Amino acid sequence: MNSTSSTLNTLFHQLQSKRENTFLGGGEKKIAKHKSKGKLTARERVDLLLDHPKEAIEIGTFTAHNMYKEHGGCPSAGVVVKLGKVSNQLCVIVANDATVKAGAWFPLTGKKNLRAQEIAIENNIPIIYLVDSAGVYLPMQDEIFPDKEHFGRIFRNNAVMSAQGIPQIAAIMGSCVAGGAYLPIMSDEALIVDGTGSVFLAGSYLVKSAIGESIDNETLGGATTHCEISGVTDYKCENDEACLQQIKDLVDKMGHSPVSNFNKKEAMLPNKSLDDLESVFPEDRTKPYNMIEIIERLVDKSIFEQYKEGYGQSMLCGYARIEGWAVGIVANQRTIVKNKKGEMQMGGVIYSDAADKAARFIMNCNQKKIPLLFIHDVTGFMVGSRSEHGGIIKDGAKMVNAMSNSVVPKFSLVIGNSYGAGNYAMCGKAYDPRLMLAWPTSKIAVMSGKSAATTLLQIKLSSLKSQGKVLSEAEEKSLFDEIKDKYDEQLSPYYAAARLWVDEIILPEETRKYISTGIEAANQKVNDQPYTLGVIQT
Repeated sequence: MNSTSSTLNTLFHQLQSKRENTFLGGGEKKIAKHKSKGKLTARERVDLLLDHPKEAIEIGTFTAHNMYKEHGGCPSAGVVVKLGKVSNQLCVIVANDATVKAGAWFPLTGKKNLRAQEIAIENNIPIIYLVDSAGVYLPMQDEIFPDKEHFGRIFRNNAVMSAQGIPQIAAIMGSCVAGGAYLPIMSDEALIVDGTGSVFLAGSYLVKSAIGESIDNETLGGATTHCEISGVTDYKCENDEACLQQIKDLVDKMGHSPVSNFNKKEAMLPNKSLDDLESVFPEDRTKPYNMIEIIERLVDKSIFEQYKEGYGQSMLCGYARIEGWAVGIVANQRTIVKNKKGEMQMGGVIYSDAADKAARFIMNCNQKKIPLLFIHDVTGFMVGSRSEHGGIIKDGAKMVNAMSNSVVPKFSLVIGNSYGAGNYAMCGKAYDPRLMLAWPTSKIAVMSGKSAATTLLQIKLSSLKSQGKVLSEAEEKSLFDEIKDKYDEQLSPYYAAARLWVDEIILPEETRKYISTGIEAANQKVNDQPYTLGVIQT
């Protein structure tokens, strides 16, 4: 095995190892304690609910990764989110992980729940909440409670989704307290597990403190109370398994909304295999390679029909299928190319002709109702007097406009670099991709670690010089390395995924499943919004 192959495989094995560790949630001891109460874990609940667990895709596995260390950590932000089929209906499933701080909501728990609701809203698909949470994590309440994108926005979305006719089912499978009690009760239907589920605005201790009443939690807000006295919940279930079966039965009776009818044919495997990925995809993010070789390993029958093949060659645009779904692909070419004027163009850089080509292709895909897939390995737009005089900003603006106003579903996959304005033009997180995905080989930031460290070092040296201080060559190198190491940490896809700038870090062989599931979800909502661009640079 060559060194490149070894490095790539190491990155892929690291991803699998990090996943397995994250899937343990609060750890084996917490899991054992949780199960001793007769309860299934969050992941067991989700898998039992799904028709085919292995076909589902997960969102936000690495949310809060390596964060909140002073609070003991919060793997996956204490909540599991998956997109998969329940009774043959594509659904979003959100399950609190009570092994992580009793399922309490950290700031990123709120952000992840809002992302799950956003996916349901964008795609007009049902959402199922499996509730088992102690509510807001009080030591951080100021970062989760009051703002527009904090805890309260969840209930606002419950109301908006209900008004839009998006089905919501909630199962109270453990604690559900304080403001969190509104989530299941603002859903269309609420189930509760007898003996383990409870829902109330204030628990027995707070009731005693507030009004002096002595009462136990079961009598206060257990299954019998809310199914037979208050009428707050709709179904009382014997245990977790019975509750999940009841949800399946409810979903099984749902009607189906009109679909977008994106073009789909029989799925075909690529002719080229990812098994030899290392032969065409260098681990070193500065080395050139032919992006067509990557695309041909991801699309059906390895057929990629290029648009304007000889023009704007630093950008690849063309049509293909993924698991049968028609897609328009916009990808950065990483080889050094030469245009008809004999001018050399660097791979991974967006030039004026490439931006112009991509803008026109994006417009065509909107005209023909073809979903878009952006594959990132971009260092940014070309700089220098020649590009500035040629109107690179104007051409870049045209591409950003065409992409921003796109009404067909957009998906983004970062396999290499995704730097600065290149990230924006290629439909980065700020531009509403239906899914933002990354391979473990990706790097996401304003610029590369070396460029950033060089810039920051010069600023630091200038500051020191103004103070009359001069560093030795060894001190300069030490400071450079310190700055670069810190910046390189922020380049990691795990850093981005921890903050939900990336929905999921995936293995190359999972790419087709994620994109096809995303398109199938997008197909569930009829889009009647016209494609308009406003004032566009010409």
